Amino acid sequence: MLSAELRVPAGERGPTPVVALERVSVAMGGRTVWRDATFAVRPGSFTAIVGPNGAGKSTLLKVLLGIVRPSAGAVRILGQVPRRGLPQIGYVPQRRALDPDTPVRGCDLVALGIDGHRWGFRLPRGRHVHDRELARALDAVRATPFADRPIGRLSGGEQQRLLLAQALAGEPRVLLLDEPLASLDVRNQVAIAHLVASIVRERDVATLMVTHDVNPILGVVDQLVYIAQGSVVAGTPAEVVTTETLSAVYGAQVEVLRDRHGHVFVVGLEQEAAHAHEH
Repeated sequence: MLSAELRVPAGERGPTPVVALERVSVAMGGRTVWRDATFAVRPGSFTAIVGPNGAGKSTLLKVLLGIVRPSAGAVRILGQVPRRGLPQIGYVPQRRALDPDTPVRGCDLVALGIDGHRWGFRLPRGRHVHDRELARALDAVRATPFADRPIGRLSGGEQQRLLLAQALAGEPRVLLLDEPLASLDVRNQVAIAHLVASIVRERDVATLMVTHDVNPILGVVDQLVYIAQGSVVAGTPAEVVTTETLSAVYGAQVEVLRDRHGHVFVVGLEQEAAHAHEH
């Protein structure tokens, strides 16, 4: 299995992984969601978690957040067992539709990532630091031009940028993104994928992003974690998105095709699985 190649032997040189899974399995409601996941995530790297609907991609993020406990294996994030509320982890959950009449401004939403845990008023001497952190988070996602507008009146792509800014405001070392490309058109999917990639490089923050569609992220990710039929494989996109590897994962003969633009299509599966790789 490709994931075995990503184990980190004792004494190996190079950056210590910020996320490491060793033969991890998850069971919920008496059913195994996936099993034997083994991979590592390095600092400043971009990992995409892909696979068909219902495969357990979001469950992997919940394991890293300490919300779901594995049924077997060992998990470490930032050198410790996952637990709720680790301040070094930024998290963007799946985006929900916002009421167009929501009066909250974009900058107010992002500010919750800085002082949302506090009650009362900021001390005057803390305002300068707060405003500087807010400006830096907005600038990181190119959201300053629309930060003062009500979030309900912004486009899906603009809302997603603000949610990213909120997660970045706390200066995380690990960023977990659950379906940030969902409900966006192809143009915005590519724009957000490239934005995340630039944040990974500029801020040296290890990022794991759940997505259904591999095409918008193929050119920018370092690693793919592919989950399907209870199996998990991990490796570079060139290693994972192949006829041989995906046939083994699905336990059925599939074929990976690429068009002249480099877009990937998987054929030979049921329609819902094949759609996971189509625009």
